[in-house]
Amino acid sequence: MTKPTQLLGISNAIVDVLAHVDHDFLGRIGAEPGSMTLIDKDRAKEVYDMMGPATEMSGGSVANTIAGFANLGGSASYIGKVRDDQLGRIFNHDMTSLGVDIRLPKAADGAPTARSHVLITPDGQRTMQTYLGACTELGLADITDDTIGKPKAILLEGYVWDIAEGPALARKAIDIAHRNGATVALSLSDSFCVERHRDSFESFVRDGVDIVVADEDEVSALVQRYAFEDTLEALKDYDNLFAITRSAKGSVIVRGGSRIEQPATRVDTIVDTTGAGDAYCAGFLYGWANELPLARCAEYGTFCATRVIQQLGARIERGLLDGFTSS
Repeated sequence: MTKPTQLLGISNAIVDVLAHVDHDFLGRIGAEPGSMTLIDKDRAKEVYDMMGPATEMSGGSVANTIAGFANLGGSASYIGKVRDDQLGRIFNHDMTSLGVDIRLPKAADGAPTARSHVLITPDGQRTMQTYLGACTELGLADITDDTIGKPKAILLEGYVWDIAEGPALARKAIDIAHRNGATVALSLSDSFCVERHRDSFESFVRDGVDIVVADEDEVSALVQRYAFEDTLEALKDYDNLFAITRSAKGSVIVRGGSRIEQPATRVDTIVDTTGAGDAYCAGFLYGWANELPLARCAEYGTFCATRVIQQLGARIERGLLDGFTSS
């Protein structure tokens, strides 16, 4: 018998193409070290053809969380748009190999699969050239009773609001989820995304979203308070559960006037902070889906994020929480 889905992710499906390069390569393609640049289809092909050996794996924020959730032992499903091309097949194969149930077929036409060329220089810095492609073609028709199913929770990515039908498909997904008794979680993606869609996010958080997972800058942008204590005061007016990451200051779990503070774990060598928030989200929601106390959920999130920043890449290793004990 198939295990019931605990967490369904809905997000931009992007393939990370990771390659080690030197600074001369960045100069040849005109990329500022450490930058993230959106590029078109022709430029994506040009950069890809110039790259040497690369590792290709499923990526994108919520897709990383779903992959991590599955590797922790959770039952996960995913909705995102890829093309039936080389990278689309890589994305789906990578996710299904982790046990993730892919809910959409690969598109027979339209834009190529989205990819982010992640160029890693010897100092460990990442420079990203990203082509959004097929992921922006996710639409209302992809959100149905069959594709949503009856998960324990769904996790929406804030970047979905950048898609033409994003807010409408998010509302449809929430309505189906609530009709089927599912909890709705929202990852706010980044503070610039919140600023672009602040009024819509506010409306969804007030009416539809149950759990918000975000960093402190994103939550501050949402409630328009820019001192953290003021942000916490503003959150007393919300009914939602907020899981707020604060980098070296740890995390805070807030519901109304109650809060749980989780300190960060000291790390001597940070290799790559990319994906730390995605890993925290995976650990936190894994604890929540298994009905653990919120303090333990925060510990899980912190442990996962701490491990991820000590490696290249955002992928949580399988069984990371096996035998976990509090520090």
